[in-house]
Formats: sequence, structure tokens, C-alpha cells
Amino acid sequence: MEPLQNKMEEATISSKYADRVRNPYKPTAAFTGASWFALLAGVVGYCIGLWNASMQLNEKGYYFTILLFGLFAVISVQKSVRDRAEGLIVTDLYYGLSWFATIAAMILLTIGLWNADLARSEKGFYAMAFCLSMFSAIAVQKNTRDSKLLADKEL
Repeated sequence: MEPLQNKMEEATISSKYADRVRNPYKPTAAFTGASWFALLAGVVGYCIGLWNASMQLNEKGYYFTILLFGLFAVISVQKSVRDRAEGLIVTDLYYGLSWFATIAAMILLTIGLWNADLARSEKGFYAMAFCLSMFSAIAVQKNTRDSKLLADKEL
């Protein structure tokens, strides 16, 4: 048996810091900031690379469109996966289309880079900037949704 005094001290400590205890489901400011920074770094780096590339404007448009398509697709996948996990209705058609769009964006970028007249280092740069953008877009969407969900519950 533990002495009663230890239990009382624990209760006093926990009540003293209760106002500073954060919700464990709320994303931390550091993770939210890192996610936004990664998204901006990936997208801005990709776009600067396109701006400075010595390729025709139609090629630049292709790669830029693939980036935008991929960003929208991964956000759509994250939302539909999360909606299903929370018991919200998501049609199989929309769920399948969002996965198809995500995979299609990755395949289209791969095919474009494979056949591009670029140095291997440039191809690697575009591939890594694209991957960073896709992953961080998912993280930003998750953080935004978690923050909004918790803000709505607090009201």
C-alpha cells in the first residue's frame, strides 16, 4: 500500500498543471509548422526548378499540372480514408477515383521524367520535390482537419 500523502501530492501536482495539459489528439505547433514548411519547400523548390529549366513551355506546363493534380489527389485520398475511418459515408466510386488519381499522378511524373531530356540530378530533384510535396500535403490536411475537429468540439 502506498502512503496517502503520495496520492495527495500527485493530485495536487496534476490539478496545478491541468490548465497546461494539451489534448493529445491536437497536432503540436512544431509538427504543424514543419508540415507547412515542407509543403512550401517542396512546391516552391519544384516551381523554381521548372522556372529555371531549359525546356519548352509545354513541358513546364505538363510538370506543373502533374504537381497540382498530385496535390489535389493526395488530399482527396487523405480525406476519404479519414472519413471512412470516422464512419462517414464515402462512396466506393469517389474512394477509388481518388486513389486512381494519386497513382496516375505518380505514374505520369515517372513516365515524364523517364523520357525527359534532363540530367539525372535534375530528374532526381523533381522526383524528390514531388514526393516531399505529396507527403507534406497529406500532413497539412491531417493537421488542418484535426485542429478544426478539436476546435469544433471545444465550442
